[in-house]
Amino acid sequence: MQQSPQEDYNTTIQMTVTDTDRILVTGATGFLGSHVMKALRSAYSTEIIPVSSKNYELRTREGAEKMFAEMKPTIVVHLAAHVGGILSNKKYPVEFYYDNILINTHVVHSAWKAGVKKMVMTFGGCSYPANATSPIDEAQMWNGFPQKESAAYSGAKKMQHIQSVAYREEYGFNSVNLIPGNMYGEYDNYTLEHSHVIPALIRKFYEAKRDGKPSVPLFGTGKPKRDFVYAGDVAALFPYFIEKYDSSEPINISSGTTTPISELAETIKKYIGFEGKLEWDTSKPDGQMVKIFDVSKLSSLGLSCPTSLDEGLRKTIEWFLREYDKGGVRL
Repeated sequence: MQQSPQEDYNTTIQMTVTDTDRILVTGATGFLGSHVMKALRSAYSTEIIPVSSKNYELRTREGAEKMFAEMKPTIVVHLAAHVGGILSNKKYPVEFYYDNILINTHVVHSAWKAGVKKMVMTFGGCSYPANATSPIDEAQMWNGFPQKESAAYSGAKKMQHIQSVAYREEYGFNSVNLIPGNMYGEYDNYTLEHSHVIPALIRKFYEAKRDGKPSVPLFGTGKPKRDFVYAGDVAALFPYFIEKYDSSEPINISSGTTTPISELAETIKKYIGFEGKLEWDTSKPDGQMVKIFDVSKLSSLGLSCPTSLDEGLRKTIEWFLREYDKGGVRL
């Protein structure tokens, strides 16, 4: 297999976060950002600065430079992105490519110019080649073209790795690239066009039960297998990567477990209490048939994402049911 430019990662260099540090989180009001804000505030007494698209226009150099000039962070967690589910990725590839390539380009460059001492970033497992062999290890990243339905988004995000390596090699800029698996949990996006599979299923089953519908239409065949990871587990690892991981080489952050979509649907159906039928629409795309992440590298650091899918779904559905009528769910 082809290797990316840097294979080694150094966990002996530790960076202490002090009360004088200022940690800026882009995309702080988004799905993962909401979990990361909680994790950082729990781990540190220093100032944690949340920003979103309402605060700065990060698709422009001027917007990114203004953010760093005004916020003056010493550490950055960069999560800002234009994200969506498989249908919206297929329908709007230009927007997904254009927005994400600009956001990452300007934010990383501006962070380096501003003298940020550490930057932790994420990009999705969809950036791996469509023909990657599961369990997918990090060495497979550059072995082929991503899944075509989301290639514009994933290709743009994948260039973040190239940018990270380039700025480290030329300027010594310390940035880290994390690859979360298929995340789910509280604060997710439940709009049907833009959501991923778990929030889409939760909403569909809940509204079908509420409305007394006899069946729920579901996309694809139900045969694809995925590796789902609770977002709270991913967020809980950010302090480690801020303090102890010094490499631009990506690392998978997932559970390493295997769940067929049909089994996932049956589980969510059970927890929602929907008693109708499942109707699989095979005219809709399945996406990649098997995508499971190799978490050997994560495990070698003594780290894991321990929340079981069963426990994570219960927590997520409890939150959804509590927040739905209060308007706390993004629909």
